[in-house]
Amino acid sequence: MDQTHIRNFCIIAHIDHGKSTLADRLMELTETVTKRDMKSQLLDSMDLEREKGITIKLAPVRMKYKDCQLNLIDTPGHVDFSYEVSRSLAACEGAVLVVDASQGIQAQTLANVYLAIAANLTIIPVLNKIDLPAADVPRVSAEVMNLLGCNESDILKISAKTGAGVADVLDAIVENVVSPQGLESSPTRALIFDSYYDDYRGVILYTRLVDGSIKKGDTIEMLATGARGLALEVGSLSPAMLSNSELATGEIGYIVTNLKTTRDAKVGDTVTVKRAHATAQLPGYKDVQPFVYAGFFPVSNEDYNDLKDAVEKLSLSDSALQFEPENSPVLGFGVRIGFLGLLHMDIVRERLEREYNLDLVVTNPSTDYQVTMTSGEELDIKSASSLPDVSKIVEIREPWVNGEIVVPQEYIGGIIQLIVNKRGRQKNLSYIDERALISFEAPLANLLTDFYDQLKSVTSGYGSFNYELDGYRTEDLVRVDFYVAGEMVDSLSLMVHRSESQSLGREVVGKLKDVIPRQNFKVTLQAAIGGRFIAREDLSAYRKDVTTGLYGGDVSRKKKVLAKQAKGKKRMKRFGKVDIPSEAFTVMLKRD
Repeated sequence: MDQTHIRNFCIIAHIDHGKSTLADRLMELTETVTKRDMKSQLLDSMDLEREKGITIKLAPVRMKYKDCQLNLIDTPGHVDFSYEVSRSLAACEGAVLVVDASQGIQAQTLANVYLAIAANLTIIPVLNKIDLPAADVPRVSAEVMNLLGCNESDILKISAKTGAGVADVLDAIVENVVSPQGLESSPTRALIFDSYYDDYRGVILYTRLVDGSIKKGDTIEMLATGARGLALEVGSLSPAMLSNSELATGEIGYIVTNLKTTRDAKVGDTVTVKRAHATAQLPGYKDVQPFVYAGFFPVSNEDYNDLKDAVEKLSLSDSALQFEPENSPVLGFGVRIGFLGLLHMDIVRERLEREYNLDLVVTNPSTDYQVTMTSGEELDIKSASSLPDVSKIVEIREPWVNGEIVVPQEYIGGIIQLIVNKRGRQKNLSYIDERALISFEAPLANLLTDFYDQLKSVTSGYGSFNYELDGYRTEDLVRVDFYVAGEMVDSLSLMVHRSESQSLGREVVGKLKDVIPRQNFKVTLQAAIGGRFIAREDLSAYRKDVTTGLYGGDVSRKKKVLAKQAKGKKRMKRFGKVDIPSEAFTVMLKRD
């Protein structure tokens, strides 16, 4: 198709502002999907996406409207997937910014707007959910005008649920979004904005053709990874796959390849073909590294091979997932997996449990630390238990993040207090009408466990949060170990700042006391830094009255039985094993 009739656009919004519902209405209006096949959140194919009301995997769809080919990319709305969102924006010329008329601008809205402005996209502001009783159109319109510097007449007011005003969105896309400016005769370059592994067909790439064309049967090459393969089939999605003979300049579509894993074709990579080979990569590619790690162990050790196979299968589709085998004296064999963030971890855990019927124990999530040894060697450790001997360490560096929180103004005090409690530093405070935007920096490890929950409770659910990694900083960090009945449990070890070690040690030991069941002998629970104990709790033993069967007679009979019991308890304390339940390994996730 002639490029002047192509419009590539995406929908960006905060979680739950109606992005997928708007995509449904657009497909209905352009008759891309028949009424019979229509269901809500059509582009969200996973059960998880429907239940949580979030988009996890982005999906493109091609529509026809007024002699134009409209290519829509429905992007994920969560901070964990911000790199994927940035690549989707790079594949478009326009962005429809959806803002909930009852909630107003949120942190992820801001983050996505900045990405869209940086990618030089035409932004079409849309106020959604105007049919709700709680909708405050004048206030939210003022917020959007403040943010984008546009006029009120530029903001489209719609209800994606009822379909009111959605046709105006299509007209605005055709009129305002510029058509692609690619060169048809240039060497072929296509941007991968998503890829996944299909059990029957291999790796499937979602691409945007920037220059040149890709035909069925072409030999393709990825410029960043150097992987080569064949384009077994090319075509567009509407939203089902429709094969075609070629993908032309400016178009968005899919390529079925003979590659075996998405690690060969990562998001952001550039695809070229042998017959029109390009050497220059498209800008913006980066190798995304996980920075949240957790140990996954099967409840029964017999399921270890099933867990390993399941994680390997998942990693074929998710190139950001990194894993390595791990062994724990208490939990047995398992895998340590790296994630992009806590939502990513949650999704992977749920998928492993649902799709592969696994019963899992997940240890407390931690981040990675950079360690410089006295020998000059640099180590990257992913769990506290693998920290080398302290006497051989020069410094330990931990990751810090730059964060932004958007809240109504009356909650500013509580939020600043929360940031300080997390060892964070507030950097800036600005206002968007009745809302405040608080910028801060903080160590990532302190935001991992329950920061989001605390933010929601401090702000009565109105606060929203967005962050990005800001490099590593040297801090006074120590490893806190936990002992149960005199035995160290390495899966419970934590890396913390020295100033927080005492209180955290006491808190975790107190929680373990609630979680670990009482035994027939006294059990000590201790927290220690190196050889120095900093906290202790005792689990008292069950008392069994062994003298109930005795009646009358000399007191020495009673003493004899009690002495025998004391001897037995002593022996049990020496040889007895404490059964640690799986909840003990997730005490940091549940603060209350």
